[in-house]
Amino acid sequence: MARAVLRPRRQLTLPRDICRQLGIDTGDQVDLSVEDGTLVVTPSRKLALDALAEIQNAFARSGLTEKELQRAAREARTELIRERYDRSRSP
Repeated sequence: MARAVLRPRRQLTLPRDICRQLGIDTGDQVDLSVEDGTLVVTPSRKLALDALAEIQNAFARSGLTEKELQRAAREARTELIRERYDRSRSP
């Protein structure tokens, strides 16, 4: 267990060992939450990597190929552009 002191401006310095365990360094961003009265500090990049892994898993489960997904995205983008910028349509 490590201990930290809350400074007058509500600043908290995390002990070096805790930072090492979390894989964070000066300038890194962390997400803070409270779970059952406990402060939870999560490195932001871990959340982003977890989200990316879930997207990759969902993509793999979908059965779509990368080319199919890219084609569908191009078609959706083309349709959005047509809807927003087609000057021949009345508002």
